[in-house]
Amino acid sequence: MTNDKLLQVENLALSFKTYDGLVQAIRGVSFEVAPGETLAIVGESGSGKTVTTRALMGLLADNAQIESGKIIYKGEDLVGKSDKTMQTIRGNEIAMIFQDPMTALNPTLNIGQQITEVLIKKRGMSAKEAQAEAIHLLAACGIVEPEKRLKQYAHQFSGGQRQRIVIAIALAGQPDLLIADEPTTALDVTIQAQIIDLLKDLQAKFGMAIIFITHDLGVVAKVADRVAVMYAGKFVEMGSVDDIFYNPQHPYTWGLLTAMPTANSQGQLYAIPGTPPSLLNPPQGDAFAPRNEYALAIDFQKQPPLFQVSQDHFAATWLLHPDAPDVEPPVNIKERWSYFKEKKVGGFDANK
Repeated sequence: MTNDKLLQVENLALSFKTYDGLVQAIRGVSFEVAPGETLAIVGESGSGKTVTTRALMGLLADNAQIESGKIIYKGEDLVGKSDKTMQTIRGNEIAMIFQDPMTALNPTLNIGQQITEVLIKKRGMSAKEAQAEAIHLLAACGIVEPEKRLKQYAHQFSGGQRQRIVIAIALAGQPDLLIADEPTTALDVTIQAQIIDLLKDLQAKFGMAIIFITHDLGVVAKVADRVAVMYAGKFVEMGSVDDIFYNPQHPYTWGLLTAMPTANSQGQLYAIPGTPPSLLNPPQGDAFAPRNEYALAIDFQKQPPLFQVSQDHFAATWLLHPDAPDVEPPVNIKERWSYFKEKKVGGFDANK
């Protein structure tokens, strides 16, 4: 691992044992994250986004098994580490913001108890020190009158406030890597914008790296440095935000972009036809081929490798093979990107 990489995941494969057989949830995923950068992982529900990041923290179900691969964090492989060792990493090194802040918070404990518990256990603070730091964290996350609100319970806060509290808890251990698992999904667009801006501000202040999981490409345009598009347990395209919006190469990425509504959308929105395949018996070829109107014969026979488009842009599609026919994407990507630059998308100004 080079010094400029905080995290490197190498050929990670993960399955779940079920009564019907092995579900091959993650099928050879590789990526890296540098200190201070934001990697967005995008894809439909069930594509493997959350499972991939839970594997980083060792938060997998009992029926999960890592078949192969490495998770190298600060030069050390986390695969096979004991739960006791992983407990020292969770919170202190890698923290996670879970999807639903209401279920992530304990309804029987006040907010102060939930934040100070992390500060006492992870950072060795006294109760008095933890109380003062909890107030500081809530204030940093935009909670007004934090000293008063420490004594309140989760049901006494709005959805946006609960999400800010969950962020404060995640930051309490001073992690170098923060995993944000669809932190804006249940919020209205105005609150989404506030949470995204908050994460960016906190990232600049604390210098942490972020893995941002989402299905919303509008959020990606605002928050990410690089994007990994995931389908059926594999990354099908990876590149910078400009690569993905200006010059997408995989038909699945084209479909995601086409399905995005804009202020000018009329009539029925585009939907990618079909459904993702069962990962009990993944297809031998490209998993997206049955839903891909541009599929070639080889797509049904053999999985495509990751072709290199540019220095940091890769896509797993046979359309990039030198012998493949020329195919134009179904949308004018530059016009689509211009829309992001000129309009407020998803409740935020993309020019910021």
